[in-house]
Amino acid sequence: MWGLVRLLLAWLGGWGCIGYLAAPARAWAGSRKGPGPALLRTRRSWVWNQFFVIEEYAGPEPVLIGKLHSDVDRGEGRTKYLLTGEGAGTVFVIDEATGNIHVTKSLDREEKAQYVLLAQAVDRASNRPLEPPSEFIIKVQDINDNPPIFPLGPYHATVPEMSNVGTSVIQVTAHDADDPSYGNSAKLVYTVLDGLPFFSVDPQTGVVRTAIPNMDRETQEEFLVVIQAKDMGGHMGGLSGSTTVTVTLSDVNDNPPKFPQSLYQFSVVETAGPGTLVGRLQAQDPDLGDNALMAYSILDGEGSEAFSISTDAQGRDGLLTVRKPLDFESRHSYTFRVEATNTLIDPAYLRRGPFKDVASVRIAVQDAPEPPAFTQAAYHLAVPENKAPGTLVGQVSATDLDSPASPIRYSILPHSDAERCFSIEPEDGTIRTAVSLDREAHVWHNLTVLATELDSSAQASRVQVAIQTLDENDNAPQLAEPYDTFVCDSAAPGQLIQVIRALDRDEAGNSSRVSLQGPLGPDANFTVRDNRDGSASLLLPSRPAPPRQTPYLVPIELWDWGTPALSSTATVTVSMCRCRPDGSVASCRPEAQLSPAGLSTGALLAIVTCVGTLLALVVLFVALRHQKQEALMVLEEEDVRENIITYDDEGGGEEDTEAFDISALQNPDGAALAAPGPPARRDVLPRSRAPRQPRPPGPADVAQLLALRLSEADEDPSVPPYDSVQVYGYEGRGSSCGSLSSLGSEAGAPGPTEPLDDWGPLFRTLAELYGAKEPPAP
Repeated sequence: MWGLVRLLLAWLGGWGCIGYLAAPARAWAGSRKGPGPALLRTRRSWVWNQFFVIEEYAGPEPVLIGKLHSDVDRGEGRTKYLLTGEGAGTVFVIDEATGNIHVTKSLDREEKAQYVLLAQAVDRASNRPLEPPSEFIIKVQDINDNPPIFPLGPYHATVPEMSNVGTSVIQVTAHDADDPSYGNSAKLVYTVLDGLPFFSVDPQTGVVRTAIPNMDRETQEEFLVVIQAKDMGGHMGGLSGSTTVTVTLSDVNDNPPKFPQSLYQFSVVETAGPGTLVGRLQAQDPDLGDNALMAYSILDGEGSEAFSISTDAQGRDGLLTVRKPLDFESRHSYTFRVEATNTLIDPAYLRRGPFKDVASVRIAVQDAPEPPAFTQAAYHLAVPENKAPGTLVGQVSATDLDSPASPIRYSILPHSDAERCFSIEPEDGTIRTAVSLDREAHVWHNLTVLATELDSSAQASRVQVAIQTLDENDNAPQLAEPYDTFVCDSAAPGQLIQVIRALDRDEAGNSSRVSLQGPLGPDANFTVRDNRDGSASLLLPSRPAPPRQTPYLVPIELWDWGTPALSSTATVTVSMCRCRPDGSVASCRPEAQLSPAGLSTGALLAIVTCVGTLLALVVLFVALRHQKQEALMVLEEEDVRENIITYDDEGGGEEDTEAFDISALQNPDGAALAAPGPPARRDVLPRSRAPRQPRPPGPADVAQLLALRLSEADEDPSVPPYDSVQVYGYEGRGSSCGSLSSLGSEAGAPGPTEPLDDWGPLFRTLAELYGAKEPPAP
């Protein structure tokens, strides 16, 4: 009989190892009763089922989990059992003699759930297989050793505030590493540990939902929910894990704006211009973002006329500004209502409205110093031309709004009346002409009148005064231009020669209507026909004018229809010309007959006389200048050496005291007595000049010439210095110290006779230099 493999069931310490018995099958061959083929018995392969081992067993000895046995093994020790495959020899070992299989260490199903092994029985001596190898599986049986975990936790979720009960917030999912197919080790149940009564969780799916209605973000914006997952179906003894879910309530527009106060009071100066910020209104809306955006409007008409309100860049505050100029004297305050409204309104929350609020605003207008105000924004005055200076033109008037009784002073800005055509009374603003006006020179005069408060010169205002100069008929009509025309000598009677136009500088009307009239009578050479539109036609009469060498001068009389009527006379020049057949001018007789103009005999004599006189003057001037140059050249030749000496002479040093009389430099009190006779003054220029000694004949000697010139200078009282040397050398009488000049000092007395120490502190330094006594010689 082929070997049988027996799987033994053994229980060790409550741990069970279950095996199944399998043996090879044989085919039987033999006779059978009755006809038919004989039955044959054939050998089958090994059939192994699964072995099971409980995980996490950690006993002191290896655990027997099964046994292999073959009927070939008769206990003689000739059979050896072999085990190969996953974990063979390390995790699982087999007793070669008995076939017992042991597990050597604790197994973890979460690391490896099963092991595939190969069993075989061989002859111990020859290792010849006694049984074919057969594969079998050892499965690790699970126990509840892993708690649930949340791999994606902690969670963050958002749900709109005011959501209904049961609104889904988020789904949490826990995982249990135990075997879900064996027992309840991986069967999880979800519960809320913290977060009630606001949120709930589905026990099977882990979906978190709102549990109460109308959760308000403005009351509580964030919630922390703790979710637990427990295995074993939530029963006692199961393992559990937890996670947190942070739920944030998102904002919806469920709150209307609200003014924190019912009355706002502001003040503004009356001089504030349009656009000036008066105040800021802020309605409170606890919502966020676009749900809190607001628009402001003024409800009452009187407030909207003087003020306007707009929303700031953030869309939260209302900015109240001045819309038009204010006047404290006309109105002291304004009171009106302001409405704040949400710009975005959710229809789902209309029941919580209305989404607007109203507050009252009172604005006090403050008085401010204002310049005088003219009664008109601009003045338009008129005055006739040619009126005498001082003619009344009109009057401007301004009032001090702050103090109507305060006096105002008026003046005309100089740049607006550069020609000084007008004057104004400073007290009452009466404007008069300063010169006679001419409308034809200036029709309009635009003045700027300045009104200044007498008490405060800084408060001043200006106004434009336009003065129109009214026209009078003071200009006689005249021709529009000088007319110098021609007529062909072959022209037919009645032919139009020229259209003459008149001009009147006076204003349009009767004064500008001009009539023209030419010479009358049968002897008139030309006919002038008035066209009654300010022009006249110059025609050839029925009797043509006789030919003549000089042009015809046709007198024209012009007059207007003004009051009084003015007239003037003008002349039109008409030349008789010879024309070609096509009518173009060939030549005019006056031009052809003209002879070249000449000068009369008297005019020629006058011109010749003038030319001769001019030539004589020129010759005389040249001769005199030439003579003067020769005289200068002679003097230069004679005095060339003296000139050189004069420029290079730096003085004679101490010899000058002998060469010049220096008595003028000395003190008059200490000078020698003068010689009898009238005293010689050396401070004025002498009337007589000493004769100059002639130069010695013979060759020129520089030293002799110098000595000669030096003696002449000594004897000549007219040479400088003769007027001012004593001013610097003599300080005048009355000084306690006399003259300080050394020129008048005695040779043996270098200092004054009296001690210098007695002169006082101003002469202390001089006393130290000259007055100090030398110590006696030893």
